[in-house]
Amino acid sequence: MDELTPLSNDTLSALPDGVRVPRYDRASLTAGIVHIGLGNFHRAHQAWYLHRLFDEGLSLDWAIIGAGVRAADAAQRDRLLAQDCLTTLIELDPSHSAVEVTGSMIDYLPVQPANDALIAKMADPAIRIVALTVTEGGYYLNGTTGGFDAAHPDIVHDAANPGTPKTAFGAMIAALKLRRDSGAGPFTGMSCDNLQGNGGILRQTVVGLARLSDPDLAEWIDSTCTFPNSMVDCIVPATGPTELAIVHAMGIDDKAPVTHENYRQWVIEDDFCAGRPAWETVGATLTSDVHDYEAMKIRMLNGGHQVLANAGEILGIASISEAMNHPAIHALFNKVQREEIAPYVKPVPGRTPDSYIDLISRRFANPKIVDTTRRVAFDGSSRHIGFILPSIRDALTAGGSVEGLALVEALWARMCQGDREDGTQIEPNDPHWAALNAAAIDARGTPETWLNQPGLYGTLAQEPVFADAFARWLTMLWTDGCEKTLRRYANAPSESTRQSA
Repeated sequence: MDELTPLSNDTLSALPDGVRVPRYDRASLTAGIVHIGLGNFHRAHQAWYLHRLFDEGLSLDWAIIGAGVRAADAAQRDRLLAQDCLTTLIELDPSHSAVEVTGSMIDYLPVQPANDALIAKMADPAIRIVALTVTEGGYYLNGTTGGFDAAHPDIVHDAANPGTPKTAFGAMIAALKLRRDSGAGPFTGMSCDNLQGNGGILRQTVVGLARLSDPDLAEWIDSTCTFPNSMVDCIVPATGPTELAIVHAMGIDDKAPVTHENYRQWVIEDDFCAGRPAWETVGATLTSDVHDYEAMKIRMLNGGHQVLANAGEILGIASISEAMNHPAIHALFNKVQREEIAPYVKPVPGRTPDSYIDLISRRFANPKIVDTTRRVAFDGSSRHIGFILPSIRDALTAGGSVEGLALVEALWARMCQGDREDGTQIEPNDPHWAALNAAAIDARGTPETWLNQPGLYGTLAQEPVFADAFARWLTMLWTDGCEKTLRRYANAPSESTRQSA
């Protein structure tokens, strides 16, 4: 292999032919956004939209300052600062690939236990948006009610020590206090995580935490800050040896490259108290109503990911594309989507639920995107609550079938037992793995044990139609195996067929 070109501002002109590089002078950029959580998804999605906007010569005062609040974020900071916060994006599609270096992030703040640098930067009047990708489970939600979890130890700490907070939300509150007292005014808080009503959830967390230590500040935040809802969509695998090998084969020495599919969507509620970039110029949708877009994507794409990943893990299938192309798993996916999820999802402009199933089926089957079933199955305790259970509740309310959705939950319980059908071990893959694993082991003999986790299922355990179907499917998974169980579901008459018979 030829010598690799290190990624930096100074080497952009020396990168291989065909690599698209920033068309703007990065030295002319000034910061307008602090983004907390500099993972792959953010750099392939939100940062890309700003990068393309800068390419148009627009919104150059909206560059990103990166930030993290976990000790582990320090390693990512080191990697990105060493290459001037540039990222190589590699678009992988069955018909082609494309390589682009993005430069919309211009700095990465020190990662500190009390978040001093983060608070100071967010208090800067030039910062008008604070955005977050901190995962679905990062908003301190009560598992039973979905409300703010004021009893969480991190929240208790921040309420008692508002000047030295542990959490991103405590840091936001400390910065907003400085802005209020200095007259700098509010900023917009923008969640970019896969949560329906993510802006409302971010408001709930920030205001709820502020109220514990400073009710007057909480009222000021609630009345002056805005928290727009947004829907984000792009399949972005984790970076590992495969992804590093791809970027090295292109001649680029990037310590944190990102691969992604040839699809992006960003739908944003147009509610910004201190201005915003002109994202609509580069393809984002600005609207007054994000809810229907959110519901379609979260229930069908994110929910569909859970359908595939749990079955794939049980059968030892490594990637989502392999799971999508497995006949029995694909049959489960197609039937449960069309019969038990899509009927409770509204169409959006230009897209029906059935056409969306066709779209995500093609995207999931893309063999170039090596998105592992393990990554997608991670944190099921948050993802099933957010992505699957709302469809179950809607189906029960409407008197529709929940057979397939009950099977999806049985597959998750079977996976959490910790062994694949080939005898290999499934390593812990959830922040609450110990409790899930114990419940899954007990549920092998008494299936109701799994549903009697109130932080997960709430009152669903008392719904006979769902609980009985779950018990039947989990028992069958253990007695007959995964493939036979999936085929049994796929070959059973649909609800509409039974009604017309």
